[in-house]
Amino acid sequence: MKITQISIFIENQSGRLWEVCDLLGKNNINIRALSLADTSDFGILRLIVNDPEKAYRKLRENEFTVGKTEVIAVEVPDSPGGLAKILKILKDNNINVEYMYAFVERSGDCAIMIFRFDETDKAIEALNNNGIKTIKGEEIYGL
Repeated sequence: MKITQISIFIENQSGRLWEVCDLLGKNNINIRALSLADTSDFGILRLIVNDPEKAYRKLRENEFTVGKTEVIAVEVPDSPGGLAKILKILKDNNINVEYMYAFVERSGDCAIMIFRFDETDKAIEALNNNGIKTIKGEEIYGL
C-alpha cells in the first residue's frame, strides 16, 4: 500500500522548477501529483510519478539533491466532513500527519489524498481496520 514519493531540493530561483519538469518530460516520466513548499532560499518539490525509480536515477544523474519517501494514497469521501472522518481515525490512534496533498484523480465518490505519517504501517492498519481504502502504488503509477 505504500507509494514511493520523490523529493527534490531545489534552489529558489527562476527556472529551477522548469529544469526538473523538463528533465522528467524528456525521459517520459509523467507527474501524477505534486506539492511544492518553499523558503526564501530553497524549495522542496514532492512528486508522485509513473516511474519513481527512473525519476530518482535521472535526477541524481543530473546532480539534483533527491530523496525517496514512503507515502500513502487514501480514498477520502468527497462530501462535507469526509476528510475529518479520516483525520479522526488517525487522531483516535495517535497517528501524526506530517503532511498531505491532493491527488488529481477521483475514484468513484471519493477524492484521493497523499499522506505522509510518522508511523506509516500503523496508519495503514488503522485506516484499513476502519473501512478506509488505501491505494496500491502500482495503481497510482498507472493512472
